[in-house]
Amino acid sequence: MMKKIILFVVLISSLTACKSKKNAALTYNQDIVAKDKLLQVDEQTTEDKVTEFYNQGKYDSIGIAGERMETLVQKTIDDINAMPAPKAKGFEDFKAAVLKYFKFFKSIYTVYKEYGLATTDEKKEELISEKQKLWEQRDDVVKDLQHAQKIFSEANGFKMQ
Repeated sequence: MMKKIILFVVLISSLTACKSKKNAALTYNQDIVAKDKLLQVDEQTTEDKVTEFYNQGKYDSIGIAGERMETLVQKTIDDINAMPAPKAKGFEDFKAAVLKYFKFFKSIYTVYKEYGLATTDEKKEELISEKQKLWEQRDDVVKDLQHAQKIFSEANGFKMQ
């Protein structure tokens, strides 16, 4: 009888630990998604403004908008680095993919900032070319993050929504 009680307690403890790991991984994932959604509003507003500034020839304003977004994305990166690590399978790989994703978007806004500071047409053309190359990579960067997120969710027993 005592063996059955001990076995029962061990079983319940194991299930609770698994559920706790699942919840920690899910919470971490949800926090990352929330940070991304928060930035998306600013990203869309910035893209609209940059187009408007470009059409109006307000290149210094493009630089200011880029610097603002660069700062916001860096703050998100800093927040992610400060988040407690969940005891979850594949956490390190997922976090690396998340950071790569946000650093990629930060690099786009760095180009905007540099564009606003550029003093020659040659430099501006170079930066426009660099921005185009980055935008061409955008879908792949997003797919890489989604793939890492899928692996992380499967490894930790939660479904993506």
